[in-house]
Parts: sequence; C-alpha cells; structure tokens
Amino acid sequence: MVSPLQVFSRNLRAPFHRWQAFRLLRALHAARPSLPELAKRGQKLGSNGWYRVRTLQIPSEITALAREVEKLKPRIVVEIGTARGGTALIWAYLARERLITCDILDKRGFADLLRAFPPPDSACRVSVMIGDSHDPAFAERLRAELAGELADFLFIDGDHTEAGVARDFEMYREFVRPGGLIGFHDIAEKQPLPTNQVQHFWKKIRGAYETIEFIQNRDQTGFGIGVVRVPAEGFPPATR
Repeated sequence: MVSPLQVFSRNLRAPFHRWQAFRLLRALHAARPSLPELAKRGQKLGSNGWYRVRTLQIPSEITALAREVEKLKPRIVVEIGTARGGTALIWAYLARERLITCDILDKRGFADLLRAFPPPDSACRVSVMIGDSHDPAFAERLRAELAGELADFLFIDGDHTEAGVARDFEMYREFVRPGGLIGFHDIAEKQPLPTNQVQHFWKKIRGAYETIEFIQNRDQTGFGIGVVRVPAEGFPPATR
C-alpha cells in the first residue's frame, strides 16, 4: 500500500522520472536488444516512481516463453495484469499490430510510457485498459477493443487466487485463435504467499490440453510458467 506521503513524493518527482524513463526506453530501442536482453531489461529498466518498469520473472523462464510466442509471429497479444509493465515491454516487441494490456489499477501517466514500448520500426499499437477483468462488462470492452479479431497470445498474470485465475481463463480463452497460446505465471508447486494459487488451477487443466511448462528448478519457490495451446476447434464462448 502506498502512503499519502509516498504519493506526494512520487507526484512531485514525476516529471523527472518520466523524462528518465523515456530516455532509458529510447536507449533500449537504439540497442535493438535480443529476447534475453529484453527479458533482463524488463526486470528493471532503471526508471522510478510512477514510471518504474519492473517485473518479477526468472529470466530463463520468461525468455523461453517469449521464444514460443515469437514462433507464432503474433499480430495481437493480450495481457491480463500489467503491473509495472516488464512483460508488456516484451510483448510490445513481439506483437506486429496490437498489444492490449489490462490492469485493475489506474496507470496514471505510466500508460503513456506503455504506449511507447514498441520499437520505432514497429507497427504495433498499445492499448491500456483499466478495470476488473472478472467483470463481464470489462470482457465486453475488451471484445470491442479487439473489433472482431482474435489474439495470438494471451498472458494471464493478474488475480493469483485459484478462483481468480480460473475466472480469467474461462472468460478470455475464447478471445485467442485456434493454435494460439495462453500463458500462466506462478505455476511452480511451492509459492511464497497463500494467495498464490495458480499452481492448483494449473494441475487441474494441464492434462486436458496440449501444454508446455517453463520451470527453471522444480524445487524453487515461486515463479514457473505454464502454457496451453488452444485446440484447433477453439474454445466455446464463456458463460456470462
């Protein structure tokens, strides 16, 4: 929880932090990073305050996932759970046309930085959606944003409770094309928080679909990425 004093301090320093973040992003674009380098910079771009770009990912795991997504030559990527934008940075480099990143919290001026994530020679356009992904009205907003298109890749990294991740999967899997991918973060058996329950949901579905797992060490605490390949017949519409 951010205290009122922290909010005041971040607001006061926001213009400098914004300048710093865009400067670092321009330098990243100029370096033309490889996927491993991009995953590393997504962990900590070096910006601060409202413009801090960070992610909690094991580099080998998120790089392996990015390589699988890259194989799709994705036009459209959808992400549930923007947080501090570290994974959105990767998807913005891979998506050829659209990245739609969704979060329950107001992104303030950070949304401007997210929209600048695609490299200068990319045609990718970033949309930032704010709202509760479990709300059917939000799902309809996302459907309208897709405008009849289907995503090539959906990354579910929002609500980590078992019921929450199940809800996101049930509501948004129909938005992914046949043969596309759906990724889940934090599937490792041991998790640091009792509210991290994605592993329980993952164990229920991994036998029902074609899946891939990226877990650096089976004894690790936290992390781990699971991937479902959408069947050729696709998924039925969600029950509203």
